Amino acid sequence: MNFTLPVIAFLLTFILVPVLIPTLKKLKFGQSIREEGPKSHMKKTGTPTMGGLTFLLSTIVVTIIALFFVEQIGPLILLLFVTIGFGLIGFIDDYIIVVKKNNQGLTSRQKFLSQIAIAVIFYLVSLLLPNYEFVTAVNIPFTDWSLPLSVLYVVFIVFWQVGFSNAVNLTDGLDGLSTGLSIIAFSFYAILSFTLDKPEVGLFCLIMLASLVGFLIFNKYPAKVFMGDTGSLALGGIFATISIMLNQEITLLFIGLVFVLETLSVMIQVTSFKLTGKRIFKMSPLHHHFELVGWSEWKIVLVFWGTGIVTGAIGLWIGVM
Repeated sequence: MNFTLPVIAFLLTFILVPVLIPTLKKLKFGQSIREEGPKSHMKKTGTPTMGGLTFLLSTIVVTIIALFFVEQIGPLILLLFVTIGFGLIGFIDDYIIVVKKNNQGLTSRQKFLSQIAIAVIFYLVSLLLPNYEFVTAVNIPFTDWSLPLSVLYVVFIVFWQVGFSNAVNLTDGLDGLSTGLSIIAFSFYAILSFTLDKPEVGLFCLIMLASLVGFLIFNKYPAKVFMGDTGSLALGGIFATISIMLNQEITLLFIGLVFVLETLSVMIQVTSFKLTGKRIFKMSPLHHHFELVGWSEWKIVLVFWGTGIVTGAIGLWIGVM
C-alpha cells in the first residue's frame, strides 16, 4: 500500500485552496446567507464558497494515480464515480446560487432526480464490474444474519446515498463543522476497511481524509472559504458508498450519527410545525438551535466533533465485531 499518496493529496489541497480563494473572490463567488438564519451569520456573506472543488480535485487526481498501484481497481472506480457524480450535482447547485445571488440553486426535484440517477448507475456498474463481488444484502450487526434484498437493493442504495448526501449538506452550516466530522468519519472507515481486508477502500479513505485536513486549515473558524454543496453533497454520497462497499451499512448510523441527528432535527421541526404550529427547536438544523441557545460557534463545533469521535468509535466496534 502506497501511503505517500495521502501526503500528496494533502499537499495538493493545501496548495490549491490559497490559489482558488482569490479567484473565487474575483469572480464574486461568495456565499449568500439566508435571511431567516442566525443574524450572527450575516458577517459571513461574501465568504468564497465552492471550496469543495479543492479537496475533491485532489482526491480525484490522487485516486487516479492510485489505480496504477492497487491490486483491484474496481472499488476505486466506483468511489471515483460517486465522488465525481455527487460533486458535479453540488457544483451545478453552487454555480446557480452564486450567479443568481440567492440560496435556491437547483430545485428539490432536479437535485433529487440527479442523485437518484447517480445511485442507480452506481448499482448497475457495481453489478457489471469484472472481478468485483457486490453483496446485495444488508449485514445485521452482532449476528451472522443478513437481509437479502436482491434487485431491491437498488432501492436501499438510492435511500442511503441520497439521504446521507443531503444529511452532510444540512450539517455544513458552521465553520469547519462538516469538514471535521468528515475527517473523523473517514478515519474510522479507514481503520474498518483495513481490518476487513478492503485495502483499496481504506486507501481512498486516507486520501480523502488527507485532502480534507488540507482544506480544514482554511475552513476552520473563522473560515476563509466554505466547501459549498460541491463538497457536502459529494461527502455524504461517499460515506454511504463506503458503508455499502464494506457491507457495513448500519455502521454509518453511528459513524455518521451527527449527520443523522442534524437531519432528524429538520424532519422533527417541519413535522411539528405542520401538525401543531409549534417548533421543537429554536431553529433547525440542530447546530442553529445551539447557536440561538447561546453557545459560541467554536463550542458547538468542538462538541459535535467530540460526539462524532465517540459515536464513530462505537460504529467501528460494531463493524469489527
